Amino acid sequence: MNPLKRLGRRRASVLGLLAMAALITPGTAAGAPDTAQAGSPGTQASTLGAQAAQSGRYFGTAVAAGRLGDGTYTRILDREFNSVTAENEMKWDATERSRGQFTFGAADQIVNRAAARGQRVRGHTLVWHSQLPDWVKAIRDANTLRGVMNNHITTVANRYKGRIHSWDVVNEAFADGGSGQLRSSVFRDVLGNGFIEQAFRTARSADPAAKLCYNDYNIENWSDAKTQGVYRMVRDFKARGVPIDCVGLQAHFGAGGPPASFQTTLSSFAALGVDVQITELDIAQAPPNAYANTMRACMNVARCTGITVWGIRDSDSWRSGENPLLFDRNGNKKPAYASTLTAMGGTPAAGKADSGTPAAQKAGTRSARSAAALPSRFSWNSSGPLISPKSDAAHNIAGIKDPTVVRYNGKYHVFASTASSSGYNLVYLNFSDWSQAGSATHHYLDRSAIGKGYRAAPQVFYYAPQRLWYLVYQTGNASYSTNPDISNPNGWSAPRNFYSSMPDIIRQNIGNGHWVDMWVICDSANCYLFSSDDNGHLYRSQTTVGQFPNGFTNTVIAARDSKFALFEASNVYKVQGSNQYLLLVEAIGSDGRRYFRSWTTNNLAGSWTQLAASESNPFARSNNVAFPSGAWTRDISHGEMIRAGYDQTLTIPSCRLQYLYQGMNPSAGGDYNLLPWRLGLLTQTNSTC
Repeated sequence: MNPLKRLGRRRASVLGLLAMAALITPGTAAGAPDTAQAGSPGTQASTLGAQAAQSGRYFGTAVAAGRLGDGTYTRILDREFNSVTAENEMKWDATERSRGQFTFGAADQIVNRAAARGQRVRGHTLVWHSQLPDWVKAIRDANTLRGVMNNHITTVANRYKGRIHSWDVVNEAFADGGSGQLRSSVFRDVLGNGFIEQAFRTARSADPAAKLCYNDYNIENWSDAKTQGVYRMVRDFKARGVPIDCVGLQAHFGAGGPPASFQTTLSSFAALGVDVQITELDIAQAPPNAYANTMRACMNVARCTGITVWGIRDSDSWRSGENPLLFDRNGNKKPAYASTLTAMGGTPAAGKADSGTPAAQKAGTRSARSAAALPSRFSWNSSGPLISPKSDAAHNIAGIKDPTVVRYNGKYHVFASTASSSGYNLVYLNFSDWSQAGSATHHYLDRSAIGKGYRAAPQVFYYAPQRLWYLVYQTGNASYSTNPDISNPNGWSAPRNFYSSMPDIIRQNIGNGHWVDMWVICDSANCYLFSSDDNGHLYRSQTTVGQFPNGFTNTVIAARDSKFALFEASNVYKVQGSNQYLLLVEAIGSDGRRYFRSWTTNNLAGSWTQLAASESNPFARSNNVAFPSGAWTRDISHGEMIRAGYDQTLTIPSCRLQYLYQGMNPSAGGDYNLLPWRLGLLTQTNSTC
């Protein structure tokens, strides 16, 4: 029988949706991540970058190419930071000392090293009145200077196109004091105030994917004239459509730390629709409380997306006489390190900063493996069937399918649909290694408060702001359950629904399809709920991080194609170390077999660009999957990526990908509900890192 005829029968009796329920605070529950500080949106980690990543942020440092041969320096760099900024190597005097003659050796060294370790890169800086070659300062003709500026921006930005997270497009253009106006510089004096807008427009054309930032010092105090001048400029740019994405506040503080209005400043800029970043942080004498107050202000503003300290050790600082950094001259952690990590919700580890524990070395290895950009073509090896149904007296299971998986506390935690003649429900199992997957105990969740009846297509993640595990699944409505302990199969709450009923836009477009395969992912500000309809439409609703799981509205068609080209089983992920998201959607090929297409975007609320999205160049299909143990399936169907973490950001590595999927004997047929689906694991074989 044609699989296209069979496939609808899975949902013929009930429409599919999500399920999550309100959770209790985990307290000491063994299956919940360690409790973060109150107010922190992250779970606990023991390094700066890892902890920042728990809330979707980065924690970076300024890097000097000349210090990369220092073992202590690089060990701290690789272990603690997930972002780097070239201290001087991208500035004008380093990249274009003579007109039209560009040198990128030192900058390349920093960028390539960061890419090899999965660290994002901030570009610093394209236009600045300081560290500017004399030949630029001497230009007095506006057309000449405009051409020189545009050429410099375009050449440098093109050099690193696609590899820079954020560009400091213009640096320190506003005057100190009470004027709130631009400072005198060759750019302002010859080109007028419009040079900043020109620089941003040129940068957007040169590197459309990068965040474009204005960066300055002494703009941390909300009432200062300089701060207000920058604010007026950003507000004007946003009103007129000038491309600006972020404001960088350098945060070179005295021993007193940030001003009392610092959080107000961050939130006020963010309210204009831009990100804010702390870009060059150092504090005289590094008082622990001053660093903690700086961190808290950032953590309390959803659009404060990252922190960069300006150097690693005190001896590396431009303010070395003031000992302003988190590591002393020998590379040891200072008290400010612990207060910074704790303020973000982390737990400091004992020992010297440069000791390189096995855990840190493993983390560094994982970081290096996630370094390369997603390729435009994929190839895979598949395991044999790893997980098969396990029937008992109450459950006569024909197929196990639709898996979701997280790695937490040393174990893989897998939830999946069980299919039988009586319908669908959910099963849970855990194991330490894939070699143990086949022997793991199956816990049937109809014995929990999730209950009996139609439950299918689960998704699991830890919602860090509430410190609760969520399980999303279909019940005939969009439903969810919660649990303070992922390892306790009896701890799940009864189903609750995201929507009171099917949104009108889905009802109007679903045709003869079925509302299925709900998927939740969050960035630092919003949570998004994606779903499919077996009829060529991908839907998206959204709510704020603070309102979740309530408030999902603004349901729109996020993507559309023909019925079988955009069928069901959508997955959306954040790609580690980048501003990129990956969308996977299951399609049905010309041979009637299941496979996956892929798309990317830089904005979860935006449009999607095809990556590997055809039968000849799929994300995963039988034609790009090898089966060393024997070709046990021709379907690569509903599954989930192995993530780099377990929280609501759904972050995956960018290379050495793995995908847990459902497949079945190619000769199987009959009732769709009784097809013998099994779970196998794909491992990417064309990774470049």
